[in-house]
Amino acid sequence: MIEVPLAKSVRLERALSAIDQANQQDPNFEVVNGQSIAREYAYSLHMTRWLAALEPNADELMQIACRAQHLERWTMPRSDYGEGRKAYYQWRQACGVMHGRRAAELMASCGYSQSECERVEQIITKRKLREDANTQLLEDVACMVFLERYFAQFFEDNPDYDQEKWLRIVRRTWEKMTPRAHQAALQLANEMPAHLLALLREALD
Repeated sequence: MIEVPLAKSVRLERALSAIDQANQQDPNFEVVNGQSIAREYAYSLHMTRWLAALEPNADELMQIACRAQHLERWTMPRSDYGEGRKAYYQWRQACGVMHGRRAAELMASCGYSQSECERVEQIITKRKLREDANTQLLEDVACMVFLERYFAQFFEDNPDYDQEKWLRIVRRTWEKMTPRAHQAALQLANEMPAHLLALLREALD
């Protein structure tokens, strides 16, 4: 199982537990350390692990935002939004709104104030990316999780993408990240398969 650090207060433990219970209902699964667990639950634990790596002193609201980044995402399938880039971004925006709303609902049930719930909702919807430090931290964490856990499979799942498209994807991901995340990603790159490491190097060159 994935080691999950952080968390301190009783209400934070309750909120994270509520998010975990919701994500454990995901009918899709991911294998982690030889164990099959609900995919979005696994994703949420990867998010917490990378949050601890990038920001060991993350506060309660940041911990909740990271854990709820994909809260119940399987309930809003990508296929509901058609093909193409525009539809993809519409889906992403709709997901963010839904994740933020559900996180706020669970937080309220655990004793968080309205302002705290609204703050987490704002972080998750990424309305102030680049302007807000916590929103940017959430983006850094999400990018690290993608690069470490899902990039290789995403590459395998899209054999029709040409080299230029892959370079654009890598560059866009890199542009979303801060120097702190860049440093972590470069350290992670040494563990990537050779073809992905070569792609990363070409994109950054």
